Amino acid sequence: MKTVKDVSEITGVSIRTLRYYDEIELLKPTKLTEAGYRQYDDKALEKLQEIMFFRELEIPLIDIKKIMDNPNYDKEQILLTQKSLLEHKRNRLNGIIELINDVMKGVNTMNFEAFNDEDVKKIIDHSLELQGKDSMKAIINKFGSVDDYRTFLAQNLKDEKLNAHMIKMYGSKDKALEASLKSTGNEEELKKQQDKIDKTYKQFSLAKETGNTDIAMEAVEKLAENYKAMFGLDNARYILLELANDYLHHSKLTEATDKQYGIGTTGYIAQAIQEYYGVLN
Repeated sequence: MKTVKDVSEITGVSIRTLRYYDEIELLKPTKLTEAGYRQYDDKALEKLQEIMFFRELEIPLIDIKKIMDNPNYDKEQILLTQKSLLEHKRNRLNGIIELINDVMKGVNTMNFEAFNDEDVKKIIDHSLELQGKDSMKAIINKFGSVDDYRTFLAQNLKDEKLNAHMIKMYGSKDKALEASLKSTGNEEELKKQQDKIDKTYKQFSLAKETGNTDIAMEAVEKLAENYKAMFGLDNARYILLELANDYLHHSKLTEATDKQYGIGTTGYIAQAIQEYYGVLN
């Protein structure tokens, strides 16, 4: 048996709150001593823990009492539901925390200023500098000349949708421009990054096979780090949610990935990403 003070110290629930729970008959002490002191056994502590889970979900005390007083109350099913709801709450906060981190770094996440002509020229010049002889021949064969290729790239970089996409990925035009100019085109480095992504996708496959959501959430975190490194991102939330959307709606991309990692893997990855960021419908 534990005193009200012991229970308060163990759980962090104040003595005043425990007394109030007794008053409203939400959690009665197991017994009262002759001196009138409340005492609680392990069963009472388990019930208190369930109440604390409900409170974490911001459910009013009156509703908690109704739920727990219901003769059909299924403790195991309630715990599973609480776990699912709390995971969703945690995952929604993951995305908010990342956005806060961006703001703290000085990133204006609401800035959608488009690339100007000078920005476009810098990006195209840098892109051409990274091309090897074979790549340049292929470009000329496809577009007719380097100038025609420049025109093609400039038109794409001026596209409003592409502008918005890149700026959402990086948080600002300046960040997107900086990342574009940092690209090295190093094939060995790209291969290493792709290998890391391959390992992460295999982890998703394992999570899917075993039904282990913890492994899946860990894989989302790794995939975010993979994409941050590959694209020079501060926050991978936007690009991962776009990837999830592609996996759910683009059959060709879905088929190719499922063929490599197992049928249903892309759908599982998409759901895991959405769940991690708390946007699952």
